[in-house]
Amino acid sequence: QVHLVEESGGGSVQAGGSLTLACAASGYLYGTTYMAWFRQAPGKEREGVAAIMTSGRGRSTDYAPSVRGRFTISQDNAKNTVYLQMDSLKPEDTAMYYCAAKTGSWIPEAWTLRANEYNYWGQGTQVTVSS
Repeated sequence: QVHLVEESGGGSVQAGGSLTLACAASGYLYGTTYMAWFRQAPGKEREGVAAIMTSGRGRSTDYAPSVRGRFTISQDNAKNTVYLQMDSLKPEDTAMYYCAAKTGSWIPEAWTLRANEYNYWGQGTQVTVSS
């Protein structure tokens, strides 16, 4: 069992500003592990923002086209914490942001930003970007 807690980072910022989200995982992470950030705006479906995969072969990341070049996902293995650095924020980035995790099995590369591939979820943290 894995428990995720979005520890910090949500809040309100003006367009062009930056925020960093952090999510700590407790429990047993083993084998190939994926940690990701999703977001959901009112009236919209949950969408994948960024994912990071860690395995014995190394680490890889994936980003939604809408955030590539502005957001950076990273992971501190020692702390079992995943971060989402968000720069050049836009009003359309306003949403509830959720961290998610999957451990011990592989996700096809094209599916790493699909919500139904993840079985552990945090409670969410609100990000609001004003124009």
